[in-house]
Amino acid sequence: MRKQFGISIGKFEGVAEALARMGGMTYAIDALRVLTTSALNQGVKPPVVTAIAKYYATEMGRKVVTDGMDVLAGAGISRGPRNILSNHYIAAPLGITVEGANILTRTLIVFGQGVFRAHPHAYQVIKTLEAGDSKAFDRSLWGHVGHLVRNAFRAPLLSLSRGRLYRSCPKKNRRYFQKLAWASASFAMTTDIAMVLLGAKLKFKESISGRFADLLAWNYIGFAVLYRFAAQGYPKEDQALVDWAMKYVFVQIQTAFDGLYANLRFPGLSWLIKYGLGTWSHINRLDREASDELSHEVAELLLHASESRDRLTQGIYVTDDRNDPHGRVEFAFMMAKTASKIEHKIKDALRKGLLSKENAHKLAEQACEKGFITSAELRDLKLAEQARWEAIQVDDFSQSEYLGSASGPRQQQGKAS
Repeated sequence: MRKQFGISIGKFEGVAEALARMGGMTYAIDALRVLTTSALNQGVKPPVVTAIAKYYATEMGRKVVTDGMDVLAGAGISRGPRNILSNHYIAAPLGITVEGANILTRTLIVFGQGVFRAHPHAYQVIKTLEAGDSKAFDRSLWGHVGHLVRNAFRAPLLSLSRGRLYRSCPKKNRRYFQKLAWASASFAMTTDIAMVLLGAKLKFKESISGRFADLLAWNYIGFAVLYRFAAQGYPKEDQALVDWAMKYVFVQIQTAFDGLYANLRFPGLSWLIKYGLGTWSHINRLDREASDELSHEVAELLLHASESRDRLTQGIYVTDDRNDPHGRVEFAFMMAKTASKIEHKIKDALRKGLLSKENAHKLAEQACEKGFITSAELRDLKLAEQARWEAIQVDDFSQSEYLGSASGPRQQQGKAS
C-alpha cells in the first residue's frame, strides 16, 4: 500500500528481508502449532513437546511482531484505534514470561526433561536401578550401550555423506529429511557423550543444556514444517516458504552445534571436541542462510492475494469491515492490487509518448479521456487511492483527549512517518 519514489515499499530489498522472515517464521510457527495440538487432540500429553512449542513459538512470534512494527514504522508506534500491531507488540512479553518463563523452559525443562523422557534407554536404566531389579537393569544398561555404539557409527557416516545414506524418507524434499536425520544422529551421539562424561553435572550446565534444547527443538520444528507441507498436499506455491523455513531451522541447529563444541569441557577431551568435532562441524555445515533470491520470493508471496497467503492466516480473525483497522488495511491491500494493473496501463501509454507528463496529478483522467482506461477503472483508481490514504493514517489526540477529558480521537490528516 505504501509507496516511496513511486514504488511499493514491499519491493525495497530491506523491507523484503523483514517480510521474508515474517512469512517463513509464521509458516514454521503454524506448523509447530498444528503438529503439537494434533497430539493433544488425540489425548496425548507430551510435556517436552509442549514446552518446545511454547518457547519457540513465542520467541519466533516476538520476532515476527517486531519485524511488523519495523515495516509499519510510524503507524506502528503511534498508539490509537488505527494501530493494528502495538497491542500485540506490548503483549509479546506475556507469552514469553507467563506459564513458564522462557529462559527456564529452554535451559532447564526442554532438554532437562527430554534427555530422560525421550531417550530410549536412560529412563529405564534409572527406573530399574531405583527398583533394585538387577536383571532389568542389565538389559537397560546394555541397551544403552548398544544405542551409544550405533550412534557412534551412524552419526559419522551420515555426517560424511551429508545425510545421503539415509534412505527411509519421502521423495519430496528428500534432502531436508536426510539433513534432519543427520542432525538428529549427531545430536543423539553428542547427548550420549555428555551424559556419560558429565553424568549428574549435566543438569547444572544450563548453557549447555540450552544448546541441547535448541538441537532437539529445531529438529522437531523442521519435521513439523515438512509434515505441514505434506498434510496440505504439497502446494507448489508454498515451496518457497518451506525452503526458507528449513534453511532457518538448519542454521539454528548449526549454531547450537557450534556453541556446544566450543564450550563442552571434558578432562582430556576438550581439545578433541573443540578442534576436532568443532572444526569438522564448521567445515561440513548443515546449510547456509536463505539467499536474497529466496527471501525476495517469499516476500513476493505476501504482496499478492493468493491461496498461499491465505494459508498463512488460517484460523486468524480477518474481517472485510472497512471500519475495523484490520479490515481497512486488508481492503486497501486488495484495492492496491487492483489499481496496480490499471496503473500499468497508464505507465505503458506514458512510455509510448501517448500521454503528457505535464499534469501528473491529472494523468488518470487524461488516460480515461483518451481511452487507455475505462471510467470504471478510473473509479477503482480513485477508490484505491482513498483506501490507501485511509490505511496509512495514524491517530492524533489533543492534550485534553490524551488526559482523558474528551471522548475520542480525531484523525490526523498527515501520513505516518
